[in-house]
Amino acid sequence: MMSFVSRGLLFSLIWWVLTSGSISSWWIGAPAVLLALFASLLLLPPLPFSWFGFVRFVPFFLYHSLLGGVDVARRVFQPRLPIAPDLVEYPLQLPQGLAQVLMVYTVSLLPGTLSAELGERVLKVHVLDDGHDFKSELVAIERHVGWMFGRCLNMGDGDK
Repeated sequence: MMSFVSRGLLFSLIWWVLTSGSISSWWIGAPAVLLALFASLLLLPPLPFSWFGFVRFVPFFLYHSLLGGVDVARRVFQPRLPIAPDLVEYPLQLPQGLAQVLMVYTVSLLPGTLSAELGERVLKVHVLDDGHDFKSELVAIERHVGWMFGRCLNMGDGDK
């Protein structure tokens, strides 16, 4: 029931934003929202989701995106172009499915990293600098994504 309500509110919000809040658009919007709601429930069954985890994820993502962008810009504007690209493997603890997919997209959206291949329990990531502490960033991303899906991932002290 919670998934039904939260998705309904999300699709209604999207419709409201797309129509600039026009009340007269709801004669088309209400059936469209209902159709989207039922299609989403058929295609993606309800799964655990934490709004608190989502609220924690957004500033984390924006902060790391800004830091990564500044780092990439700094590297590009240096005459010697200080990069040491590498393809690294990162073992995943997230369950297969939507959580892993969100992890892959998040890694690809952050500057300086690109998800290259998703295996069954391993993510291959292309990094700009193999000397940078990318592993702790990947652990932090995975932890934040895990929190959104109501999972507390047990990662050893060596992974921090």
